[in-house]
Amino acid sequence: MLHRLRRGWRSVAVVGIGALALTACASADGQDSGGTSTGSGAYSIGYVGDRTGGDPVDGGVVTYGSYGFPATLDPAKTLMAGSTGGTELAAIYDTLVRYDFEESRYVPQLAAGLSASDDGGTWTVTLRDGATFSDGTPVDSAAVKWSFDRYVAAKRDVAQVWSNTVAGVETPDAKTVVIRLQRPWTDFPVLLAAGPGVIVAPSSETAGSFTPIGAGPFTVTRFAPNEVLELAPRADYFGGKPRLAGLRFVPTANAQGMFESIRSGELNAGYLYRNTEVIDSAVDSGLSGYLDLQGLGAIGTINQREGRPGADVRVRQAIALGIDPEALNQRVSGGHGPSGSAMFPEGSKWHNEDVQGVPYDPDKARQLLDQAKADGYDGKLTYVAINEEASRQGALAAQAALNSLGFDVEVAYANSVTDLTRRVYVDRDFDIARSGASLIDAAPLLRLYGSLGSTSNNNAAGYNSPEMDALLVKLQTAADDDAKQEAIDDIQKLAAETVPYAVWAPSVVFTAWTPKLHGANVSIDNVVLFDDAWMEQ
Repeated sequence: MLHRLRRGWRSVAVVGIGALALTACASADGQDSGGTSTGSGAYSIGYVGDRTGGDPVDGGVVTYGSYGFPATLDPAKTLMAGSTGGTELAAIYDTLVRYDFEESRYVPQLAAGLSASDDGGTWTVTLRDGATFSDGTPVDSAAVKWSFDRYVAAKRDVAQVWSNTVAGVETPDAKTVVIRLQRPWTDFPVLLAAGPGVIVAPSSETAGSFTPIGAGPFTVTRFAPNEVLELAPRADYFGGKPRLAGLRFVPTANAQGMFESIRSGELNAGYLYRNTEVIDSAVDSGLSGYLDLQGLGAIGTINQREGRPGADVRVRQAIALGIDPEALNQRVSGGHGPSGSAMFPEGSKWHNEDVQGVPYDPDKARQLLDQAKADGYDGKLTYVAINEEASRQGALAAQAALNSLGFDVEVAYANSVTDLTRRVYVDRDFDIARSGASLIDAAPLLRLYGSLGSTSNNNAAGYNSPEMDALLVKLQTAADDDAKQEAIDDIQKLAAETVPYAVWAPSVVFTAWTPKLHGANVSIDNVVLFDDAWMEQ
């Protein structure tokens, strides 16, 4: 059975308080239905396992395996995603709102309420009475605006989307923040569940260096970069002292090791990413958690700046047509998990069988390459990859496929993710690089703008299309799901023609935890919130 997120989810207008091979399949209410995947690489999206448990009890320290352990606890310098420290940040600072996947809507978290004008152009955040930061200072409108301004000034992560969307922030009184947008956006609350919504206390910078002072349910007791982050529950948290006796985060990037550590009890939870063979085994073994499928999980970013081969659309089209996503899947992961060139894969609520990505067609690819060569192109490409096994296998498979068409591909290996990031995003010294955009189904514009917007700092390819920019605005201002679907279909069609990147596969993510852990809530981009969590003793 393939469970799709409900197509009838509604964008928030007024929100109040209260308001994979063989895998277990989440049913419509988020409970484990005991089903399986289709066997064709299609995965369910939703919670797996018992969400409620018995009567909550106090005690127990949760040890969480971090996929990308944060180098800093400053939200202005750390990507707010489950893979890169977002769960850690949320425990310390909280988020103004969270996305409730069972209700398919944004609900208040640190905020008391959220409302929108009829056209979605103005949003009002109501703050809670009595909410304080961990230093005892109040979470008032001045502090929230200060945190917004600080985040945007740092120009990291989604700060550019905020700057391009928000016209102004007003604080008419201590408990009210009014955010006026440049244009209506029904999905604007995603920013309040993401980096901008991680509220930092103004006192965090009074000592001359950053101190992690937030309004979240836990406080920092120990932080040793690359080693451990230990948090203690706050007795004065607005929602009451958390039931957990503590949280402990440790770096555990290896999926197989993380899975085995959860089964053995060394870890209680962790972020399993991309390794679908391990994810399948984890769900099959009875672990609970949240299973997610993110479009554009594996893409070939094609540098199309002036002077690069990819500046010729025929070269980009030949690259996309000439590499078989399933052949890459076989080479990199033994055929486990999904593959395909659709931006929104089967399992996404935005998937449309009638609107496809670029098909595998080596004959057409050769024709386009021959045309480019007839106009003077020498066929040379530089493929940049990280020097680790899976990345090497993918690079070699792509090299073999492209060389068979008549390209002359050189593979250049970067020694680390940092080196690859510098070469792709700073030096722009590449022709092709394997990367990912990790689309968020609940708010697709966020990452589509990042990878396609002509003014986006995250647009590593240099893709510049006024028509695509207009379609991104069309998606942002869409008033309902039907209008969003139309804009997304148009984006997919234009991407298939202009090839901003070659699409190879979605990513599968399983935020896993022991069945003894209950009450954990997953928000945007697989960030886990532990304020209501408890452990069976």
